[in-house]
Amino acid sequence: MNVRPYTYFLFVSTLLLMTACSESPVFKEYNTVAKIGDQEEWAVKDWNDEDWSQRKPIVESGRVYWSRTPIDILKAPEPLHPYAIRPYVYGEYEVFWDGVLIGKNGNPGQEAMFGPEGKMLATFIIPSHLTEEGEHLLAIRSSLYYFPDHSGMRVDIANYDDLLTNRLIETSYMHIFAGAFLIASIYFLFLFLGNKKEYPMLIFSISCFLFFILNLAEFITTYASIHYAYHHIRLETIGVLMFGISFLIPLYFSMQFPFPKRKIFLLIYAGVQLFIFFIKHNFIDFTTRNMALSMWVFSFGIVVFGAYKKIKGANLVLMTLLLSLLINFVTPFNISLFVGFSLILLGMFYLLSLRIKEQRLAYETSLVQSTRLRLALLKKNIQPHFLMNTLTSLIDWIEESPKKGVLFIEALAKEFDLFNQIENKTLIPISQEIALCRSHLKIMEYRKEINYSWQDEGINLKEKVPPGILHTLLENGITHSLPQEDNSIKFKLIFESNTDYKYYTFLTFANVLTETKNDKDDGTGFKYIKARLTESYQKQWDFTSEPTSHGWKNTIKIYS
Repeated sequence: MNVRPYTYFLFVSTLLLMTACSESPVFKEYNTVAKIGDQEEWAVKDWNDEDWSQRKPIVESGRVYWSRTPIDILKAPEPLHPYAIRPYVYGEYEVFWDGVLIGKNGNPGQEAMFGPEGKMLATFIIPSHLTEEGEHLLAIRSSLYYFPDHSGMRVDIANYDDLLTNRLIETSYMHIFAGAFLIASIYFLFLFLGNKKEYPMLIFSISCFLFFILNLAEFITTYASIHYAYHHIRLETIGVLMFGISFLIPLYFSMQFPFPKRKIFLLIYAGVQLFIFFIKHNFIDFTTRNMALSMWVFSFGIVVFGAYKKIKGANLVLMTLLLSLLINFVTPFNISLFVGFSLILLGMFYLLSLRIKEQRLAYETSLVQSTRLRLALLKKNIQPHFLMNTLTSLIDWIEESPKKGVLFIEALAKEFDLFNQIENKTLIPISQEIALCRSHLKIMEYRKEINYSWQDEGINLKEKVPPGILHTLLENGITHSLPQEDNSIKFKLIFESNTDYKYYTFLTFANVLTETKNDKDDGTGFKYIKARLTESYQKQWDFTSEPTSHGWKNTIKIYS
């Protein structure tokens, strides 16, 4: 999984090419004037509207008002390809072109009587004889029974076929594009479920899913007949989705490029986003623009810090942020919003690809390390001097006391059998590790004729430990200790646990050699223990070893 720079270049180039190749407009729209009231004469092209207001009217619920917009047709339509008009009006309305009624969407002024009718997007054909080049007048008679404070209007004029098909084509492409992010969302969600400590994967998955829903919410009016009375639900959804995405993206970058006082920074950013979300809550364009801008600014600062610290992947992500800014300047906001988010999500994907690659390399390294550890464990117990000393002691016992010699052989066989069972495993039951230690003590009793004893306290037999770590501590205790006055060396293992960690204490009761107390370097045994703990618990462990008044104390702390 790797994202190359040419992928970004191809993606951006295609989008810019599509934008550059879009058709030039066939009309020019002038300032709209409006007036509250209802007179049929207001639809006439030559009506004197100099006293009408250029501001959006504040309309009482259900009250009829008119708007008039001068429009120049720059090019007459081709034969059999009439022009059509698509008003973007919040309310139910009637459309008049040069005084002629060309369409109706709902029942303006009668909404309380007939209930919600019509839809958000409607397209009306303009009669061919009214579309010659020159000045024309668009008059709209409308009413707002629901949400009267949302008055406003803009129009789009083009060939009828183009108006019907272009947005459908655009929507289909955007939905295919959004579907790719839905697949990415599901894929990385499953990756996270496989390793629940990888929170960047979860954040990326949620971000992709929210982007997918945002795409659906933006383009649902193309194929679903939504009445303006329910349109606020869509706008609220877009606002919430924008808030979620705008917060998650900087959060993601802060995890990939950690910096000092990150929590305080994120709290301040969350406060800024909430302020933007609520300050002009009814103006979704204002909210989305400013949330997107604040998201970009905060993300840019985090990524610049990552680039300054020379964190891998920061430079490429910085380039995607700059490209998204460039696209914002050369394309309309509704396009730049989706393209910009897409580029940023691809940058996030690139960082995850680097992370997955590092994990794969770490896994391959761990396999090599595991093999080396198994060989080290095997080597520890077939060392020539261990075998020679053991066999020499065995010969002496067979000559002096054949019965004890047989017991010696059985103890030696049992230890090798236990080693054979655990050599290929990463974790083994604690009971198996204790059995290995007890078996080794029996062998050493025959070899050194010292009284070795083993005690354990609080042991949970369901617990598992890396193979050979307690055995290694036991060997160190035997090798670097002298027996007490009663010719004995005692070992004790204590286990404690809570919700945060598990705690093993390994005590040796003996006279510790002076050179061992002064030796501060890790020997082969300690290196083996630390390597095994890292293999099984990564960095979630602590290991200490120190002399005490009674001998030696080793502690292993494993965090939950």
